[in-house]
Amino acid sequence: MFYSRSNHLLAATSLVCALLLPFSSLADDEVASETWRLFVADHSLPVVRAIDVASGKEIGRFDIEGYASLSLSQSGRTVFAVQGEKNVVQAVDTGISLSDHGDHRDIALSDPKLLATVIKGEKPGHVVSHANEVTIFYDRGGKFDLLSEADLLQNKPEIRAFNTTAAHHGVAVPMGNYLLVSAPDLNEPVKEGELPPRLGLRIVDREGKQVGQIGTCTGLHGEATSARLVAFGCEEGVLIVRPGGVDGPKMEMLAYGAALPKGKVSTLLGGTSMQFFLGNYGEQNIVLIDPDDKTTPYRLIELPTRRVDFVLDPAKPQHAYVLTEDGKLHLIDVVDGVIAKSERVTEPYSKDGHWRDPRPRLAVAGNLIAITDPRQSKVHLVDGETLKEVRDIHVEGQPFAIVSSGGSGATH
Repeated sequence: MFYSRSNHLLAATSLVCALLLPFSSLADDEVASETWRLFVADHSLPVVRAIDVASGKEIGRFDIEGYASLSLSQSGRTVFAVQGEKNVVQAVDTGISLSDHGDHRDIALSDPKLLATVIKGEKPGHVVSHANEVTIFYDRGGKFDLLSEADLLQNKPEIRAFNTTAAHHGVAVPMGNYLLVSAPDLNEPVKEGELPPRLGLRIVDREGKQVGQIGTCTGLHGEATSARLVAFGCEEGVLIVRPGGVDGPKMEMLAYGAALPKGKVSTLLGGTSMQFFLGNYGEQNIVLIDPDDKTTPYRLIELPTRRVDFVLDPAKPQHAYVLTEDGKLHLIDVVDGVIAKSERVTEPYSKDGHWRDPRPRLAVAGNLIAITDPRQSKVHLVDGETLKEVRDIHVEGQPFAIVSSGGSGATH
């Protein structure tokens, strides 16, 4: 059985209610506040824009060195602009800081700003943030960097480089006293200028020494964290890594099995209030993954057309959103594993053509879903329950990659 709606949803709803009601014991000089900011990278111009969701106004424009993908840190305090073609990663301080005070949260606001630190390496790719730690993997550099987010925000990062045995398109993930690192297949012949494929996952300690054997994960691609677990997409299934004792983390392969059609997971998202993963499975399916279900860990959801982008709602753990190439946004009930509602939000964006052609991307900003529309130079703001457009924001150029940072808390 994949999920018990009554048990899992009750627990998740209780947690979300606690997060959404952080002001039960506010002092007289404290004011409840909710703020969301969008950070949008242009498809053709080297720029990242910060936009205040409430007003729709641009509150920051940051000129960077090249075309960028965006990655938001787990804390929401930092946006990483990964510029693989320019061999640099730059970072934007979102100006939003949430801190826990037991019976409530505080939110501190400042102007967003481009940090002075520029992190360099050959072909940066995946950036992973876990707690205060950040890893940056360099596909052509044969290394990944490990640094502290707090130090970076002070423009004083101490960057430690780790060897990846060979250059490859990979990923590194912090887990306690260990690091989970993709392993290249050094026995596979490759053409000049190409990178070797991935054959599995290595666990290394903080000195860079491998612990145990390489776990099989052919073609490893896609990574996500949910609760204390980390998942990786593989050709055989999804590899789940759990924290271990003195012997280090433990790996377990969830094989796809005969019930699923031919395919694989190569992109993963991790649930926050509930422990589960959501992945792609081919271009026209998504799959829900319960890492604790030993009999039927996968639930396949067929989409009407090919998927363009998908996100999870951190505040509503039973909700996910998928945009398909026909321009429709779909609300996914991850408990029942069904498409609960669909509405058209953009014109069609075909998946045919170059993989990096400008297409919409999604971000969740409180009760709104933000959808970039590169052809129309807009960001659409859609109600997360009705899927109806609330309003749109004009953005100069071709708004493409997008992340959202914000939340609610008490201000002093």
